Amino acid sequence: MCFRIGFGYDVHALVPNRELWLGGIKIEHTLGLQGHSDADVLIHAICDALLGAANMRDIGFHFPDTAGEYKDIDSKILLRETMSMLRNAGYELGNMDATIAAERPKLNPHIPSMQQTLAEVMGVPAADISIKATTTEKLGFTGREEGIAAYATVLILKQH
Repeated sequence: MCFRIGFGYDVHALVPNRELWLGGIKIEHTLGLQGHSDADVLIHAICDALLGAANMRDIGFHFPDTAGEYKDIDSKILLRETMSMLRNAGYELGNMDATIAAERPKLNPHIPSMQQTLAEVMGVPAADISIKATTTEKLGFTGREEGIAAYATVLILKQH
């Protein structure tokens, strides 16, 4: 069996008058993430990790922010399509581990819902989806609450 590892990273600015979507769920907050799609940084990092592990370029290559059909799109759709591309190439997810860096809002209460939502979208057991949240101790753009960053690592397996 062939194992491959992928890493993904994404960041979006926090702005007024936008909804905050993280891990496929809407979280109540005074600010939301700016982007062409719903700007779900966690899902975008996961897509990049999956695509990178399979040597299939990145999320911007497959879902460009210049394409009108992706304007305000639900990132769960992009993740579902990414998993379909992966499976069509003969891969399956082993597991995913991710970290969201945000000063506010507190994300720990939302992690179980994110795990369940992502597991359903990806067609895998929730036990294979690990999500952690951290602050940056008020340092950098995340600490100043100018944006949110997400990091994801995946293990995929080539099905023979």
